[in-house]
Parts: sequence; C-alpha cells; structure tokens
Amino acid sequence: MPEIVFVDDVLVRIRNRGGKQYDEKAYLFLLAAIEYLQCKLDRRRHVTAAELCWACRDMALERFGLLSRTVLDCWGLTSTADFGRIVYTLVDVSLLSTQTGDREEDFHGVYDFRSAFDESYALGWAPEA
Repeated sequence: MPEIVFVDDVLVRIRNRGGKQYDEKAYLFLLAAIEYLQCKLDRRRHVTAAELCWACRDMALERFGLLSRTVLDCWGLTSTADFGRIVYTLVDVSLLSTQTGDREEDFHGVYDFRSAFDESYALGWAPEA
C-alpha cells in the first residue's frame, strides 16, 4: 500500500471525534479498499457496506496473505463493524460521503473475521494415514 501521509488537521479531527481509536494505517487501508473496489467495477459508483467489506477482505488477502487477520488486528480492526466506524469517521471529517439510507449498522456482521480470513486459507493437503 502506498504510504499516504494524512494532513495533520485531518488526523487531529479524527482523533478528536472520540470513540474507538484505530491505527492511522487502518484509515489508509479503508481508503485504498474503496479504490481497489472501484477499479474492479465497470464504472465508478456508490458502493454498499457489504461490497466494501468484501473488498477489504479480498485486498487484505491479496496483500497480506495468511497474516491478513493479524495485520488488521494490529490496526484495531477485528470485525466488519470496525470498517463501518472508520467509514463514518471519514464521513464526519468530510473525506467520504454517504447516500440517503446508508447506515453505519449496514457494516455490522457482514462476515466473521475468523471464517473470512483464516478458514479461507485452509490448506487442501492432508498427510497420508
């Protein structure tokens, strides 16, 4: 992921918002996941919470492989609800926007991190008996 440095003012606004705090890389990851998803679409458009959550999973697995869940956990991301909190923080500081009907709760329970990251990498090989 290219290193993007947040403007100090944006970081201060994010930190002053309160609530759960995430590593700066978590915010950058979410922004990169939006672009990752948009590049896979036929045309740029508003994306749903579920689409963004699955894009986060796919991008993490591509970039971090078996360490995906560990990396995300180090940044404070342990569930899809965390993606929603970050998105809505970025909305609050005017880096993203929503459409009518979008809710932070749309990010809750999209998938279980353990299943999505660990079980998707289950090896197909088993030792002979």
